Amino acid sequence: MFKFSWLKSNSLALALALTTTAAIPALVPQVAQAATKADINNDAMAALNKLYAGNPTAKLIGGRAKAILIFPSIVKAGLVFGGSYGEGELLQNGGVADYYNSFSGSWGLQAGAQSYGYAVFLMSDSAVKYLHDSSGLEIGVGPTVVVVDDGVARNLSTSTLKDDAYAFIFDQKGLMAGVSIEGTKISKIKQ
Repeated sequence: MFKFSWLKSNSLALALALTTTAAIPALVPQVAQAATKADINNDAMAALNKLYAGNPTAKLIGGRAKAILIFPSIVKAGLVFGGSYGEGELLQNGGVADYYNSFSGSWGLQAGAQSYGYAVFLMSDSAVKYLHDSSGLEIGVGPTVVVVDDGVARNLSTSTLKDDAYAFIFDQKGLMAGVSIEGTKISKIKQ
């Protein structure tokens, strides 16, 4: 006879595992099928306009940025081991300069799935040069990237913009708590 004592003591872990398992198939088709350039362009512009409409600080920084990396939809899933992936573009000199993907892997106490978008505003010529010379960047390595939350946003103005890059996370949906882009690898999509 099977004893249910393990099940009772680990019901939260089991519930999270079942929820994650159920959510992942719904998210995978979005990642499994590579987006066309037109899809990325449309989604990126819509996401950037939505970010600007809801966040005046992002619009202020965007007006001063040398270039903008915009990732309209990142899908993240994990159960102890996790990962995230999405595609986006680099806007520079009034148009699309190139296409990039965003990838991260993680492990630890995590269970669930979520989606979100983010934009990285490159403020200096050296940050843009670093991105082009290395065909990408890793958040936390290379140019200084400040992740802007509500507290940071209240203290930013055109006179306080001193860092190489500012990142805004937006449109978070799903079953995981919090979003971190630290360690995210951004790579140029080979065409």
